[in-house]
Amino acid sequence: MPSKSVRRGTAIISIIRESLKGEEQDFTTGSIRRAVLLLAIPMMLEMCLESVFAVVDIFFVSHLGKHATSVVGLTESLITIIYSLAIGISMAATAVVARRIGEKDPEAASRAGMQSVVVAFIVTGLISVAGVIYAEELLLLMGAEQASVAYGIGYTKIIFASSLVIMLLFLLNGIFRGAGNAMMAMKSLWLANACNIILCPLLIRGLGPVPAMGLEGAAWATSIGRGIGVSYQLYHLFRGEQSLRFTWKQLKPDWPIIRSLVNISWPATMQFIISSGSWIVLASLVVTTGHSVASAGYQIAIRLVIFFLLPAWGMSNAAATLVGQNLGAGQPARAEESVWKTAKYNMVFMGIVSIILFLLAQPIISIFTKEKEVADYAVMAVRILSVGYLFYGIGMVMANAFNGAGDTRTPTIINLFGFWFFQIPLAWFLAVQLNWGPVGVFTAVPVAETAISITALILFRKGKWKRSEERRVGKECRSRW
Repeated sequence: MPSKSVRRGTAIISIIRESLKGEEQDFTTGSIRRAVLLLAIPMMLEMCLESVFAVVDIFFVSHLGKHATSVVGLTESLITIIYSLAIGISMAATAVVARRIGEKDPEAASRAGMQSVVVAFIVTGLISVAGVIYAEELLLLMGAEQASVAYGIGYTKIIFASSLVIMLLFLLNGIFRGAGNAMMAMKSLWLANACNIILCPLLIRGLGPVPAMGLEGAAWATSIGRGIGVSYQLYHLFRGEQSLRFTWKQLKPDWPIIRSLVNISWPATMQFIISSGSWIVLASLVVTTGHSVASAGYQIAIRLVIFFLLPAWGMSNAAATLVGQNLGAGQPARAEESVWKTAKYNMVFMGIVSIILFLLAQPIISIFTKEKEVADYAVMAVRILSVGYLFYGIGMVMANAFNGAGDTRTPTIINLFGFWFFQIPLAWFLAVQLNWGPVGVFTAVPVAETAISITALILFRKGKWKRSEERRVGKECRSRW
């Protein structure tokens, strides 16, 4: 008879295989551990793939020269507003769809999902037009050199013009996650990335009958790749092979439902803007107190930290789906237990990563830079930042649990006070007043993240998230349709 460890290993392998099949699951019954793993595995892979677009683009574009690299970096910074809105609307869609699926009402889930698409069309249309018209002014405002603007204005216009596919890629993946089909979200990103990787060198350099398009070729490659991924998503949603089925008549705007979705999505959008904005301020403090070598080391460290945070964020996304579906099924206790299980697994993962980074920071950093001063700052930053990894893992799960319940305001308020009223002043005090320099900035991050996570944990235990804005959205969906 196989040993207990062998049986456990076999069971885990079986769950991994099932998670990669791409089938919708009912997460309101059965083993919670199994539910977490079924959702977390494809979600973790999805988040890893999310960063590939920027990496692929910058790899090919860097060979075109400094002006091309500058324009791509500045455009990515400008397009953050689209990412923020996309994340906010997708969080609202995930919460609403998950709740309707939990109530065993797939028709209402499909209608709510389509109304979120209507919101995306309205919001993105306005930003796209403004971005295309004022592309030059926006690049100059970001500090671009006139030569860079002249060289890369076409790239920026194409990216802004394709804002809708960026929005839809995020949003439709959020709808799939809410329905419990995380594998479909991952597949769409696989397809989009594969197309981008193939098209980038082809359109930039040209081949045979395909003319070389230079920097604009990179923009077209990214836009077409994302567009193909969105087409794949829409094909499956309109085909309605599983619980969700979109129809064209659902595109008719239903303003009460849209208003309710906006009430959930705008705080979620602010969550991302607040947190990303605080990192920009910290980066400024590092370069002010430590100059270019400290800034270079910090940027390397941050990219390494984010690389390991993305899978953890993917795992924490499982909490949003589990909370939404189980609240919809009238099982708040199971929803809460799902969050604790997810937090436990995320802590284990982040704990392992923390040990690896702390012990192996020097050899890992040596892969990225050979400059001793830069490497010293990078190693120092990685080790200090890794101290807070356990709390990062908890904080992510708690934030997504609130979001999954439709309570996007609570994590937004926590982020506002935690990042802007605590982390930034603390970083300034340590770096400037105590003269710690960049080390003070590095230290402020785990301290603030720990405080944010503990605050979120306390508020989660109070249980007010079980009575959220999303309940009103549910009433609107059912009464209007």
